[in-house]
Amino acid sequence: MRSFVLGLGVFISVFFFGCNSQPSLQTYFVDHQESPNFISMDVPVSFLGAKDIKMTDRQRQAINSIDKLNMLGYSLKSGDKDSYNKEVNEIKDILNNKRYNELLRLGNLNDGRVKICYVGDDEDIDELIVFGRSYKYGFAVIRVLGDDMEVSKIMELGPIISQLNTEDINVEGFMDFML
Repeated sequence: MRSFVLGLGVFISVFFFGCNSQPSLQTYFVDHQESPNFISMDVPVSFLGAKDIKMTDRQRQAINSIDKLNMLGYSLKSGDKDSYNKEVNEIKDILNNKRYNELLRLGNLNDGRVKICYVGDDEDIDELIVFGRSYKYGFAVIRVLGDDMEVSKIMELGPIISQLNTEDINVEGFMDFML
């Protein structure tokens, strides 16, 4: 009986202390998707009508490696600066975790900032994160989820983004909430 209790104690210790207690972007999304001043949207790539767009082989490979987009935004139209700063700092803390590799950072304090990170390695990305923030409008975090995404191919999607069907999935509603 003593060995059973000892074994159970070891199992419980490993289970509770072995779990990663660091917050993730996924848990942040789940915790905030129904919160006031936030808007969230999940978009399967198949809803964007990409199959009807003329694109290069590399662009087609890139779009096929993406499964869906998770979008979360906080609007300063209805929120306040203190909450905005608290939430921005929470996201920045999450993205400073070594799990997230910084790819690009742009912008300034007046116009806003954008930080792009990814999970995985250079040739095999499972998640691409775009975090944009502005003291005028609020912030948005977009998680691009997929399998074996390649940065070089994903970056080639820029010229075709305007051709994607965002009207039927109400991306404009997301943008209207933010602006």
